[in-house]
Amino acid sequence: MIANNYRPEDTYDTSNLTFDDFKQMVINDYDIAFKSRQASILGRREVLTGKAKFGIFGDGKEVAQLAMAKVFKPGDWRAGYYRDQTFMFAAEMASIKEMYAQLYATPDIEKEPFSVGRQMNAHFATRSLNEDGSWKNLVEMKNTSSDISPTAGQMARLVGLAYASKLYRQNPDLKEFSNFSINGNEVAFGTIGNASTTEGVFFEAINAAGVLQIPMAISIWDDNYGISVPAKYQTTKEDISEVLKGFQREEGKPGFEIFKVKGWDYVALCETYERAIKICREEHVPVLIHVTELTQPLGHSTSGSHERYKSKARLEWEKEYDCLLKMREWLLSSAILTEGELEVLEEEAKKYVKSCLRDAWKEISTVIKAEKQEALALIDAIAADVEAVEKVSLVLKSEIDPMRREVFSAVRKTIRLSRNKPSAVRDRLINWYQTELKKNEERYNSKLFSDTTKSPLKIAGVAPVYGEERNMVDGRELLNACFDANFARDPQLVAFGEDLGAIGDVNQGFAGLQAKYGEIRITDTGIREMTIIGQGIGLALRGFKPVAEIQYLDYVVFALNVLTDDLASLSYRTKAGQIAPMIIRTRGHRLEGIWHAGSPIGMILNALKGIHLCVPRNMTQAAGMYNVLLRGDEPALMIECLNGYRLKEKMPENPGDFTIALGKVEVLKEGRDITVVSYGATLRLVLEAAEELEAYGVIAEVIDAQTLMPFDLAMDCKKSLEKTNRLLVVDEDVPGGASAFILQDILERQDGYFLLDGKPETLSAKEHRPPYGSDGDYFTKPSVDDIVERIYTIVSQSNPAKYPPIF
Repeated sequence: MIANNYRPEDTYDTSNLTFDDFKQMVINDYDIAFKSRQASILGRREVLTGKAKFGIFGDGKEVAQLAMAKVFKPGDWRAGYYRDQTFMFAAEMASIKEMYAQLYATPDIEKEPFSVGRQMNAHFATRSLNEDGSWKNLVEMKNTSSDISPTAGQMARLVGLAYASKLYRQNPDLKEFSNFSINGNEVAFGTIGNASTTEGVFFEAINAAGVLQIPMAISIWDDNYGISVPAKYQTTKEDISEVLKGFQREEGKPGFEIFKVKGWDYVALCETYERAIKICREEHVPVLIHVTELTQPLGHSTSGSHERYKSKARLEWEKEYDCLLKMREWLLSSAILTEGELEVLEEEAKKYVKSCLRDAWKEISTVIKAEKQEALALIDAIAADVEAVEKVSLVLKSEIDPMRREVFSAVRKTIRLSRNKPSAVRDRLINWYQTELKKNEERYNSKLFSDTTKSPLKIAGVAPVYGEERNMVDGRELLNACFDANFARDPQLVAFGEDLGAIGDVNQGFAGLQAKYGEIRITDTGIREMTIIGQGIGLALRGFKPVAEIQYLDYVVFALNVLTDDLASLSYRTKAGQIAPMIIRTRGHRLEGIWHAGSPIGMILNALKGIHLCVPRNMTQAAGMYNVLLRGDEPALMIECLNGYRLKEKMPENPGDFTIALGKVEVLKEGRDITVVSYGATLRLVLEAAEELEAYGVIAEVIDAQTLMPFDLAMDCKKSLEKTNRLLVVDEDVPGGASAFILQDILERQDGYFLLDGKPETLSAKEHRPPYGSDGDYFTKPSVDDIVERIYTIVSQSNPAKYPPIF
């Protein structure tokens, strides 16, 4: 470990600067840091006065972030922490006015480019895409992946951002993709608070980076607290770099280079970052920079005061060692500025920050006030005939700084109160409301998916082509041929996961492909589900098409935090400014036992909105969906049927080119008496049951959902109900899970309710996880017997004479 009093021989390079240049650089740095502090102070006041909802700021971390910004170059990436505003200002990736626009939740991409009003302040993102959805030249810009609030959540994606540089450097076939990388020279910078280093995903990411040897630079902002909890309750030895000493690289033993430096020492910080990032960038060695003795002058956030939990001695120490004060003292002692010059600079900085705040507030409030006046003119006209509306008008007029919700609430209440008084002005108010509602749907509800020209939903189905010979193969062989064709077509396609490389995955879908395409493209990983997913997110952000394998569906739970907090919300929280077109490949359904037979589809449906969910019944369907997804630019979770790899299927002549359109159901068997909807492995049971039912005179129509997100875009289930008038949904999730999701869609969105002659039903697994063994499966999940009897009973209820009850 390199200690905080270390002065490297190749110190921060100022040799080509004149003294005046050096002086101006330092003054500019202090000016940025001082403005950032003022932005924090005024931002906090805006929350306390009610103009903003919540605020979290980077006070106390300013000087360290100046040093980090100096070594951050175009092409580099950041996966950061919501305290990094000074870095963003210093790197010229954000302005103070833009930060305030975010504080006010301004839904305007020009004024708030990070999340377009969808995230709280200090959650930054650069826009990687052009308006048409094409990639920008990422090596010409400084990049930050979209921040998330969950502590340490950024660490998973950081692994992938850094791993991309390794792939771009080591794979000569990627030289042509110069808009994503220049020989892998880019560093992925991560930042995290000291308390968050106690999280599991932090340790997982540290270990992954040490194994992979990637250019990942982690800065730990250590102010000795995690909200109100001091380091003694957080970290062994109260010092994370001490804990991580075992990761320090040694001769012949790869690892991290670990640095430690005080957060108020401007010169030492500049020197440390210069040396650390030189090693990281040139040698592709991960580095950790532990920045200690930081303070938090304004407390954790606007939700509380740190005076409640810090001792007087600690508060006094924080005043004395405030990094801004220490830098100011150094400027004076070094004769860079006089006291008078500093006071002038600081006074001008305060004026500038106030002007940024005023301008940002004016820009959003002016727009809303104009909407208010438009609405009031119509409301007042209606109030002339509807007395109750006068009160609505008075309340809205009393709102000095209204939000859109106050305006809309007044409009909607006026429409309700005037329901018995139709008039031309009321019609105009309704038209105004509907027009503005569409605008607000775009502002607040759009871009769950990026919906570019390469959206997988825009890729039509192409049928598999079969030769004259009946070439029957194991399903795994068909899948293998699909992957082989796609890897040959696209050099940016990579795959990684547990047991994926050398043995070709546990079910042989990748058998032989690592030997053919190399370990750099098809790679084994350790058991680390969170950073397997993060590896995929980071790679996808940098232009790759990653397939990240999670060995079994049950294990997706170990990465659920990364999937739901980061990947699923990425397009939405950047309003399609960033995309991560990755595929999570896994397998599930009907194995055996509590830990290997789960089908938690309801959990996935609820948690992973923003990720396509594919549930193919066999490997032909899976291959067709892969061929769509690998040509598209949106993320997806593919669940292959675990008991289908050795079942025989006919090999197409175009295994890498035929496609299965997402969101389209398939009618596997036509019928007249009941519509049965299912998916995945359970379909084989449904088809077997349908065959037996024909002997009893019951003809069931069987529909394969194929994908659940999206589900049945053409509403073919409704068309089926027009024939059968009865509905059963079968799946092996718990009651109220996927079957409830499918049922709601058919009844509500498709208006299937009005076509039913009896109550719709679901047949799912029991509420508990399946016990081990075939008997456990039989008595826990829907069996052929269960399906036959349920369908027969539904039909019998409407015509017991023709179909006598079984029991």
